[in-house]
Amino acid sequence: MKIKKDDTVLIICGKDKGKKGKVLEIFPRENRIVVEGVNIVRKHRRPRNEGEKGQIIEIVKSIDISNVKLVCPKCGQSTRVGYKIIEKKKYKICKKCQQEI
Repeated sequence: MKIKKDDTVLIICGKDKGKKGKVLEIFPRENRIVVEGVNIVRKHRRPRNEGEKGQIIEIVKSIDISNVKLVCPKCGQSTRVGYKIIEKKKYKICKKCQQEI
């Protein structure tokens, strides 16, 4: 996976298209990620005890990793990710400005 936790991403399709956010969680087996402030869903919760009221709760759900693009911290543009090996270490690089991410 080219996107890691705490990376900034841009949503490229869906109801939140154009929004930017920080990656909070990653699920590599399902190819899904949770992005801060994106894909917020309302869930209706029943009352659990007698005399208690029901609630509407807002939950952040995961989205598919193919629907996001990494934002380069140096140039600030959404970009593809490349890799460069320098002195036996592998680094992610921005395809637009060729800087380390």
